[in-house]
Amino acid sequence: MTQQTIYHIGTLNQPWGEEEKSQWFSEQTIKRSYFDDVVTQIERLRGRYTVEKYGVLDYLHNSYPLFAVRSNDWQASKPTVLVTGGVHGYETSGVHGALRVVDELFERYQEHFNLVVAPCISPWGYETINRWNPDAIDPNRNFVADSPSGEAKALIDYVTSLELGLLAHIDLHETTDTDNSEFRPAKAARDGEVNTNWNIPDGFYLVANSANEQPEFQRAVLEEVAKVTHIADADDDGNLIGETLTQHGVIALPTEQLGLCIGFSKAKYSTTTEVYPDSSRTTPDECNQAQVAAVRGALEFLLKQAK
Repeated sequence: MTQQTIYHIGTLNQPWGEEEKSQWFSEQTIKRSYFDDVVTQIERLRGRYTVEKYGVLDYLHNSYPLFAVRSNDWQASKPTVLVTGGVHGYETSGVHGALRVVDELFERYQEHFNLVVAPCISPWGYETINRWNPDAIDPNRNFVADSPSGEAKALIDYVTSLELGLLAHIDLHETTDTDNSEFRPAKAARDGEVNTNWNIPDGFYLVANSANEQPEFQRAVLEEVAKVTHIADADDDGNLIGETLTQHGVIALPTEQLGLCIGFSKAKYSTTTEVYPDSSRTTPDECNQAQVAAVRGALEFLLKQAK
């Protein structure tokens, strides 16, 4: 469905300037605490695993340390798997699912892999329940060289510093009803474009890299997730979020070209998870469990490939 939406900031069909971006920023409020909800959980992992501060984001009203957690017995000879969460800070299960990955999966799989989790890449977005950072920039379109997103640049620099190629990268996301009610209309207004809404899929789905889809890998992830929650069916046009399915529950995008998080890492196996937390058929805990199941499905697939 395509519709002309007049957002409350800006002039129709004209991109935002600094005045409009400042107005947008002034309307954002803190709704929850990154330090209480996330940092405290990360600190509890110290001693069990390696916690590293890989950067700091300094914004007008606050300074946010950025953390990653690495598994024990880190060895260059092991394949390395990266899990990222909270690229869009408002996507709650991406953050808390990533923390549960450390708590529930590291002990089981660290013998076979170097595991590294960055659970909350966009802490200001987490606190204000936002897709963008304070500069009205979407980090998940800016995982590129010389990124204007401090969130994306910090992660790229950190992963580069590990000096190990990645075998796999799983990026944990959600698709929510607010994508249509707030974030897509705001994006269209910011860019001076016509807003195009899509039908929000009821269920879990994956986004693969169209240049390297790895369909068996995607299928293995979905099979594990299906034990926890339902997989999204195609809409009446046979699509998910306006994109053609490559298999049930999977679409593919040119991730590197679009500046998506899984694109920068150039991992052989990569996928972006999409949980639907607004479904009447799931709960917040099941959404977190689905994120863990996705990573577990990926790791089990990789173990089978190594045999």
